[in-house]
Amino acid sequence: MSGRFIVLEGIEGVGKSTQLQLAREHLEQLGHEVLVSREPGGTALAERIRDLVIAPQRHEAMPPTAELLLMFAARAVHVENLIRPALARGAWVLCDRFVDATYAYQGGGRGVPDAEIAALETLVLRGLTPDLVVLLDAPVALALGRARGRRNGPDRFEQEQTEFFSRVRKSYLARVRLAPQRYAVVDASGELDQVRALMIGALDQAIARWRAS
Repeated sequence: MSGRFIVLEGIEGVGKSTQLQLAREHLEQLGHEVLVSREPGGTALAERIRDLVIAPQRHEAMPPTAELLLMFAARAVHVENLIRPALARGAWVLCDRFVDATYAYQGGGRGVPDAEIAALETLVLRGLTPDLVVLLDAPVALALGRARGRRNGPDRFEQEQTEFFSRVRKSYLARVRLAPQRYAVVDASGELDQVRALMIGALDQAIARWRAS
């Protein structure tokens, strides 16, 4: 089977980082070369852009348009320098967030029009789309409670209010309704093992479809 591009999405606190590593272990056990990455970031240059995006703003506000452009600048580097080469050699790429996050955070959260995001998506991705998007979904209050219990201080997004994340979650779910065949929605409100079982089940169902096609 050729390389596949799988993305895990969701708001802060749904357990993406943990589930990403569990997904990696599962796919490697199936015999695939797996590359794990994240957005914004994934390469040295894209990680430098990430620092600009997520660092708390102390002296100057970041306008939503600037945030949007930085996200796509990091994505352009990530796609061309890491994702496309990996897929071309047959690796499976597992990514912590991708373009759906931009529609959710900069679109739903910040209010940037979808048309502006779509224009940049066309320019930067040039037809690249994930083979599967796993949306880890949980109530906002539960997810934020988990996120804010972390030892590290909050980044610029984690400092946002509950209403912001409610808009982000609503945007994610709206995108699922528009194209349900692209997504697997996993209930992330349970215990780790429960969420893992659901996530692995979604992966196995997708793999079975790809093998049959």
